[in-house]
Amino acid sequence: MALIHRTTITPTKLELLAAWLPAQPWYAATGSAPDPVKAGGFRLDDPEGEVGIEFMVVADASAGAPVAYLVPMTYRGAPLEGAEAGLVGTTEHGVLGKRWVYDATHDPVAVEQLLALLRGEAVPQAQSLTDTPDPSVTVQGTTTVHPATPVRPRPTHTPQATGILADGLPAPLSLTRVLRPGDAQDGEASVTAVWTLPDGTQHRGVFATLPHL
Repeated sequence: MALIHRTTITPTKLELLAAWLPAQPWYAATGSAPDPVKAGGFRLDDPEGEVGIEFMVVADASAGAPVAYLVPMTYRGAPLEGAEAGLVGTTEHGVLGKRWVYDATHDPVAVEQLLALLRGEAVPQAQSLTDTPDPSVTVQGTTTVHPATPVRPRPTHTPQATGILADGLPAPLSLTRVLRPGDAQDGEASVTAVWTLPDGTQHRGVFATLPHL
């Protein structure tokens, strides 16, 4: 169970993301510096209690019409070996001290738990509350896929999504980066969730999919 601390984080997650987003292949440049605002998301628990896992949605308000991005992140108390390309940055947590923040598509713990969610073996948690399931997150068409362990995720990016390859996966696990309202397609296991834009409008769309083969 992840314990949510009410404390300071320096720099904040949004400050880290404002610097990190422009370098991502799925980020649509607006001609201005990114202005990310929190728009939703959920958490998953690490069974070992060591890694924080958050599937955050941010809306970039630097454009005329805000664009919602899925930015899954993990929080670790030490660097993750071999994941240098996925480092978002470091931050100082008021309770836990220095934390290394990673794009979760590079983190084996996050990938394992997302697959557990797609198998119906993990419970999505509220983003800002301890030990509180988030019923707005739904899983359809559950899978039975178990990757080889230890998981070594190999993410590849497109302008809309990130596909994660790993030994034992019959097809890439896909995370939607540029979120759009809509439902999953038939023939795939999927995670759908909600986000809220700065104008207060709420949307539901597909966060992650894994084809049934």
